[in-house]
This record gives sequence, C-alpha cells and structure tokens, in this order.
Amino acid sequence: MLGNTKGRLLNKYVPDYVLYDLETTGISCNYDEVIEISAIRVRNGIVSEEFSSLVNPGRPIPYAASCVNHITDDMVAGAPDFAEVLQEFLDFAGDDILVGHNINGFDMKFLCRDCERFFGRTLTNDYVDTLKLSRICIPGLSHYRLGDLAEYYGFSTEGAHRALNDCRMNQQIFEELGKALQNAGKPYAMREADGAGARMTGNEGSVSTREVIKTCPVCGQIMKKRNGRYGEFWGCSGFPLCRHTEKIRFLEEKTQTDQKI
Repeated sequence: MLGNTKGRLLNKYVPDYVLYDLETTGISCNYDEVIEISAIRVRNGIVSEEFSSLVNPGRPIPYAASCVNHITDDMVAGAPDFAEVLQEFLDFAGDDILVGHNINGFDMKFLCRDCERFFGRTLTNDYVDTLKLSRICIPGLSHYRLGDLAEYYGFSTEGAHRALNDCRMNQQIFEELGKALQNAGKPYAMREADGAGARMTGNEGSVSTREVIKTCPVCGQIMKKRNGRYGEFWGCSGFPLCRHTEKIRFLEEKTQTDQKI
C-alpha cells in the first residue's frame, strides 16, 4: 500500500502475511535495478497464492549478477518493466505485513525507492525481517544467510537465488521462527537450541545462565534487555510506538517459582 509514511520494522511472528524476495542487477539501490520479484500470500500459516515475474531492467545484466541468480539478458528481454510489475506486486500485497530475509537492509530500500520514483509515494506496509528475527531466535550460528537457516532446519536449498524458490524456502523458515516465538510463551519462556524449551549457556539448570526470549504482552513484539538509570529492564522492541517495560527481577523470580511447581 502506498502513502506518505514508511512502514515499521516489526520483530514478531504474524500468521497472515505476504513474503517476498527480489533479484537485482547488483547490491546498490542507488545504481542497480530489480530483475525479478516473487511473493507468497500466507493465511493462518498456510500458503494461499503465489506471484512471480521477471523484470526488464532496461540495461544489460552484469555477468557477476547472472552468476548468482542465473537470470540472463535473454530471459528478461520480453519481460515488462518494473513500474508495471511493481504495481501488480502492490495489488497482490495490499496492506498485508511484508516478510523477507534481510529486507530491512536490502529489499525494502529498492521497493521504497521505486515506489517513490514511479508513483511519488512510499511503501506503508509494516514488515518483518527474518534475518533479524533469526538472530534472536537462533543465537550462536556462524552465519544467518537464507541457505544457512534452511540447512539448520533441514529444508532443501535447491533453486536458491531465484526469487520464488527463496520465498518458498523463507516461508518455511519464518513458520519455524514463529514456533520458537510461540514457545517463548506469555509472558516469558525458555528456549532450547532447537527452539522448543530452555537454552543453557552455562551451568545446567541455572536460571541466571538461561537465555530468555520474552514477548511483549501489549503488542506481541520481542522485548529486549535495556539499561536505565535504575539498572537493566525489559523494553519492547516496538518502542517508541509501544512503551511497555518490565523489571527483569520479576521475570527471574517467576521463573524460579515455576521451576519449583
């Protein structure tokens, strides 16, 4: 959806969303162009519809880019330009929350740039970046590329770096990240290395060494440890739109009590 205010980055799972991916001529949103866009509409965690289109960038695709995404000049010669395809994507996405991998640092920049270039307005959809979410839900991985996460969860990486295949891969990953967040519980939980319970980082059974995932009871986003004048506290990552906070001591005492039950 187009408007005057850019959408917000969210750190939470949602069951209804549109997950998308771009392939481009390079990594610079100042100079490069989109050559493929794909998207998947998901309702209640289940894929309901797919969208995909090649794009004619109006210039040759660099050899280095073709080596990565396997898209060539011949493949896009008869494809529409991005102004046309982008409008089709916007119609497909509607006002859904957008999901993608590294979209905060890459894809959203291209979309916002071209929405302003072609339509004079920006993209207002809120969005979730699975790169950021995976770093919270699966700490300790050496890399958080889409292929790394797929291998972690045991998903096939066949056809990687084509937009629709990456969408299908990332949709499975996002659902797994959603399970990890749901297992985090309300208002708190412990998480194991596989995302199902408690992840020990020191002495087994010690509450102080367990890694905690906490979700905000007000907006559902992930809460983060922050430092204030009175010490550490839990603050919602949705700040400043959500200002919910909690004392860390309350969480630890509740954890110890629950362990004794």
